[in-house]
Amino acid sequence: MSWQEYTALLVFCTVMSFTPGPNTMLSAALAANHGLRRALRFCLAVPAGWTLLMLACALGLGVLIDGAPSLRLLIQWIGIAYLIWLAFKLARTRQIVAANPAVIDVGFWQGAMLQFVNIKAWMLALTLTAGWVAPGPNPETRLLIVVLTMLVFTFASNFSYALVGSLLR
Repeated sequence: MSWQEYTALLVFCTVMSFTPGPNTMLSAALAANHGLRRALRFCLAVPAGWTLLMLACALGLGVLIDGAPSLRLLIQWIGIAYLIWLAFKLARTRQIVAANPAVIDVGFWQGAMLQFVNIKAWMLALTLTAGWVAPGPNPETRLLIVVLTMLVFTFASNFSYALVGSLLR
């Protein structure tokens, strides 16, 4: 991967990782309600789940989904339903101190599996597969570079939002 491609990858990963989304909002909410230590398991779950999703896309799931419009539509609707559910939960919370901590509690495996219904995670994995992994020589090396880079970015972004959430606590 050339330095120009890697620079573009870094910019793309920064924008996609640090803009608000379901993962970052949930990281902040978990830390605000349960503290930074408890939110840490979710901050670790996001990169783990996203890596599984990225590997699945790179190994052919992305082509399958792209070639099956009904499956793509199903994933989109599941992602939309998940985002609406999160919005509903956030809208019902009037104050952070009034939030029911039991309502906002996600374990490691739940956090990892949430990536498979997170439309932003799907868009990211499919875009990275099509834009950085597949087009060049040595796709295995390119995949490793992309995954390691995103591991750093997904953890850093979620941990940053969790820090903000813990400060709100």
